[in-house]
Amino acid sequence: MREETIQIDITVVGGGLAGVNAAIAAARLGRTVALVHNRPVLGGNSSSEVRVWVCGATAHGKHRNARETGIMGELFIENQFCNPDGNPYIWDLVVMEAVKAEPNIRLFLNTDVHEVEAEGEADQRRICSVTGWMMGSERKIRLKSEIYLDCTGDGLIGFLAGAQYRLGREAHNEYGEAWAPENADDITLGSTILFYTKDAGHPVKYVPPSFAKDILRTTIPITRVIRSGDSGCDYWWVEWGGELDTVHENERIRDELWSVIYGIWDYIKNSGKFDSENMTLEWIGALPGKREYRRFIGDYVLNQNDIIAQRRFEDSVAFGGWSIDLHPPQGMYSIESGSKHWHMDGSYHIPFRSLYSINVSNLMFAGRNVSATHIAFGTTRVMATCAVMGEAAGTGAAIAVQHGGSPRDVYEIHLEELSQTLLRQDASVLGIVNHDDRDQAQRATICASSTRVRLAAENPSDKFALETDAGLLLPVNPELSELELLLDSAGDTKLTVEVWSTGSPQNYVPIQLETSATVSVSAGEAQWVSFPLSWKPGTPRNAFIIIKSNSCITLRVDDRYETGVLSFRKNDGVMETNTLTDQQEDQLLVMWRTNGLERKTFCFRAFPEIEAYSAYKAIDGYRRPYDGPHAWKSEELSCGEEACLELSWTDRPVELNQVHIVFNDDVNEDLINLHHHRTPFDTIPELVRDYRLEAFSEGKWTVLHREKGNYKRKRIHRLPAPVKASALRLVVEASNGGRFAEVVEVRVYS
Repeated sequence: MREETIQIDITVVGGGLAGVNAAIAAARLGRTVALVHNRPVLGGNSSSEVRVWVCGATAHGKHRNARETGIMGELFIENQFCNPDGNPYIWDLVVMEAVKAEPNIRLFLNTDVHEVEAEGEADQRRICSVTGWMMGSERKIRLKSEIYLDCTGDGLIGFLAGAQYRLGREAHNEYGEAWAPENADDITLGSTILFYTKDAGHPVKYVPPSFAKDILRTTIPITRVIRSGDSGCDYWWVEWGGELDTVHENERIRDELWSVIYGIWDYIKNSGKFDSENMTLEWIGALPGKREYRRFIGDYVLNQNDIIAQRRFEDSVAFGGWSIDLHPPQGMYSIESGSKHWHMDGSYHIPFRSLYSINVSNLMFAGRNVSATHIAFGTTRVMATCAVMGEAAGTGAAIAVQHGGSPRDVYEIHLEELSQTLLRQDASVLGIVNHDDRDQAQRATICASSTRVRLAAENPSDKFALETDAGLLLPVNPELSELELLLDSAGDTKLTVEVWSTGSPQNYVPIQLETSATVSVSAGEAQWVSFPLSWKPGTPRNAFIIIKSNSCITLRVDDRYETGVLSFRKNDGVMETNTLTDQQEDQLLVMWRTNGLERKTFCFRAFPEIEAYSAYKAIDGYRRPYDGPHAWKSEELSCGEEACLELSWTDRPVELNQVHIVFNDDVNEDLINLHHHRTPFDTIPELVRDYRLEAFSEGKWTVLHREKGNYKRKRIHRLPAPVKASALRLVVEASNGGRFAEVVEVRVYS
């Protein structure tokens, strides 16, 4: 046996996506980081050992423009490129490669931390060290750091350090949450084990083990959906243990879940009710995927009211968008729906104060153990949201170490630095604007070879019968005065179009009626019909245009996608509620969906010309859609045609050292790590593929860098030597299939 003591800036315990993102964020800011994980592979519940989908703010495509950026975004894009079929082992490699790419991270796998040395009174504790046992290597490793991050999910490190925490559900009177029970209790969400099946190509018999449960003696066949072709997260509802202690009775929960899985397979294979003769079990998880245990108390406890109101915090450092998703305590044996959902109107903010301990001065946390009530935890618990909280926590930890202070000091003294650092890193933050004085692009004059100013979709390829209301979202900058729609009409009729504003800048639902128009439509096909509309919002906004249902009308549809433009259909009636999920169909996000209209647009022409895609958008300080697309977009390019952005400094030349570019990777596209759905392309088409950087220096243009085959959103180019220049040009040579050159941001550093 070997005993070691390691001094390192930051220790992150827990190698799920929260811990991975935290470690990478801190390491990229120059801090040395120990990432300690008690399993042989990284990724936590998303790893090949458990195989849960990495869900987040997109909520399986319900939220628009909500996919995470930053480190989690990098993982999504890399996985899409390397692993479009969702192989769980390739996903393991994507996560591992991201960690191993950071020289400041020391990775300790198979290392279980169960000793914590802490000091101080109960209300002012401080962690001195944590100690882990590396299984198989007989190494006892003591880690001494300035800041510790508990990303274990269950919250063991904070518990051993004496951090304040909650377990179970808060009472209604504590935070006034509509979904909270009258009295507090210790009920949590249960755990799940998943399984994979495959067609063996020949008959396969199945002899169930002695412990397989006869599910016909349970309510499962009546209240849950069983299909022979389903596997993996289709069986998320195989959940149990919410009325137990999900940690101390973990083995009992695992055995019960196993008994049900083998029983379900017995039912599928041997009941005669399924087409399953050639089906066989391919994989069954051995680890229960836990949903809930301890939740630490921070300087702020995020609650249901914050989520639903989309409350903006001064210390907003991340966002989420998954519904408040709660499950019955009895899990798979409940006669209730397997889950109930409360959807907010758009993405919500998460404060930094929910990521550090109220009473342990050098303890931070990220993942499902953050400072949130049980009800709010119902949305923050999903892994992509845990990951973006991890990036925020790791960034905060690095800044705390840099200044020799605590996480609370970061909030009280260095909050602007934290916000601007997260923005520069392309982290998942909403509404934060670039105020980086070092960014030379902020004082540049910018122009483009061309700009998309006429907003229209005029190439019909499909039809949409207007049997239900339809929606068309457009950027309005500076105004909307007229809208034309291409349609067919079976007879003479009247058609009404309404213009609604969307409320919060990150929302894509109709909140307030602004104006409307009703016009007469004559019978005929493929006719452009004009609607006089007048909306000048004062600041750039999105308009949610509702085209009211009319059985005579058929809209024409253009299957060419355009950033900033979205099409919707209204779901009338109960379309989301079944024995698995209760979605409450009157909620706007459930009511207005893009089903069947993904990457398509109703044919339209909008007037007058717009400024939503001007060159200035590449330096306006925003990195994602927020009351508009916030990206430069060229006019449509022909094959081989180039487009460029040019930044110039007329007062004095600048010394170019680094150029940061953020390309448009269409954060509206719902990507996922495993097998929920297959996205039809490996690389986001709108991403710029080939480009070059040129500087105007000593009276001529010189190529600084040329890139071929890019598929990433953010690129940082560090020049081998500083270049003094009066202008910088980004020349887009080709995209990955998009029709335009699209750039979200350019930064220049000396």
